[in-house]
Formats: sequence, C-alpha cells, structure tokens
Amino acid sequence: MALNNPAFSNPAFQDPKAVQTYPGGRQAASLTPPPAPTQSSTAQRAGTDAAAQAHLEGMYAAPPAGAIETGRMSVEDTVWKTVGLFAVLVAFAAVGWVWTLGGTSTTAPGQISILPWILGALGGFVLSLVVIFTSRKKIRPALIFAYAAFEGLFVGGISAFFEVQWEGIVLQATLATLSVVGVTLALFASGKIRASKRATKIFLIAMVGYLVFSLINIVLMMFNAPIAGGAFGMLSNESPLFGIPWGVLIGVFVVIMAAYSLVLDFDNIQQGVRNGAPRQYGWLGGFGIMVTVVWLYVEILRIIAIARGDN
Repeated sequence: MALNNPAFSNPAFQDPKAVQTYPGGRQAASLTPPPAPTQSSTAQRAGTDAAAQAHLEGMYAAPPAGAIETGRMSVEDTVWKTVGLFAVLVAFAAVGWVWTLGGTSTTAPGQISILPWILGALGGFVLSLVVIFTSRKKIRPALIFAYAAFEGLFVGGISAFFEVQWEGIVLQATLATLSVVGVTLALFASGKIRASKRATKIFLIAMVGYLVFSLINIVLMMFNAPIAGGAFGMLSNESPLFGIPWGVLIGVFVVIMAAYSLVLDFDNIQQGVRNGAPRQYGWLGGFGIMVTVVWLYVEILRIIAIARGDN
C-alpha cells in the first residue's frame, strides 16, 4: 500500500514471496522445509532426536537474535537507522541556516541567500530519484546519507528564510511536526489506527488532486493572475477566491494527508519485517520516513506563515 511514498514501492515491502529472490533465498530466510525422513536405525533416530531437542532448548535459552545476527530487517534496527539519517539532516540544516543568513541572526529579508535552499532542493530531488530507482537492485546507504545532507541544506535554508519573515515560526513548526509524528506513531503502535485499502485509495485521489492544484497555483503565480494573490498564491488568505481562507483550510487537510502517509510508512516497514527483507532495507525505510516528515514540516511551516499573515 505504498501508493503515497515511492520509497516503499520496492517488492521487499509489498510481496511476501519476494524474499525468495534475495541473496540466500529461501535458506537465508529460514523458509527451507525440513528434509523428508529417511530409513535409519533406532539408535541413529534416537540420537538425532536428542540432538534436535538439545538444539531447541539452547535456542530458547539464548537471547533473541537481532538484525545483526539474522541479517534481516527489524523494527528496532530501522529506528536506529532513521535516527542516524535525521542526525545528518539536522547537522546540515544548521549549515544551511548559517549559510542562508550569512553567519548572522540579524540579516534583513533582502540580504539572505537562497542558494542553500535551491541547492538542497535540487540535490535532494535528484538523489531521491536515484535511490528509488536503484533500490530494486541494490541498497546504497551512502546515497541515502547524501540525500539526508541535501535535505538538511534545504530544510535549514527554507527555515531561515521563514524565520526572518516571521520570527519564532521555526520553533512553532518544529514542535507541531514532532507532535504530529509522535501522536501518529503512538496511535499506530497501540493499534488504534491502521492503513486500509479504502482509506489508501481515498488518500491517493486526494494526493493527485492536491498535486494538480499545486501545479495550477504555481502557473497562476508565475503569470501574476489576480486569483492568485498573496505570497502563496491561491493558498494565501489574501486570495479573493470566494473570500475564504483557503490557505489554512487546505493546509490542515494536507497535514492530515501527511499524517496518514506516516501511517502507511510504518505499515510498510512492518510488512518488510514480516517479509524477512534483508537488514539493509532498513535504510530504505528510514529514507521513506524522512521524505514524509520533511514534507510534513514544510507544510506546517507554510500553514503557520499563512495564519500569521503572508506579507
């Protein structure tokens, strides 16, 4: 059900039988059925049974095997990989912030540099495509870390830009993003919210509609159409379209979509674990979550800016 996030289009998260195509195949995934019994003496059978019993007792007595021992994807290992990726993102976000403001926190709106913002956005977009299209053959953690670095430049640059315009907005957006992610994760972990085929289909339709609307909005802004008034076009509260604050209303709807996208991400990671995907696919899971969280943060940043007055 990874219709929203291309990172989870890999068969490892979709097809339980795909594990048979991984290095090691069925044997590595412990899917090889036991061999058919053969004729042997009573003594040999008794010895084999005793050895098997001792082996099982040893397995139960030993601590549970983790991702390193099994070579398979686990939720815990994916969490740590995700934390590592976000650490890289935050570090480069600091670089993007300082670069955008020119090393000072008192930079005027007309003196900021948008180069980190543009460089991060373009680099992140290109690397995301490379990661997605090459992941079917091989997972390359270096590319995913590079994506996190470019996304950090983008997040730091755009955050600094918004902070100069609306003081305190970055802290508000950060707290709101952490709240949405935390609540969504808690509800998913408790089993109170789950992805469903019907909800996912509705979500896909809404996503396509929002993308079309965004493209139309950009075109209208480029041609200075009267209907696209304000800094965010038709998403601005200044837009004359029926006198309705579309910016905030649509923004809240998009945040709900992003939260459901997180539910789909969590669900796909669990599916990858159940499918016995190799451990390296945890990097792909962390990459997918990062894509959604960055999208969520930017949308919340824009909602707050619109609500505070897009001027």
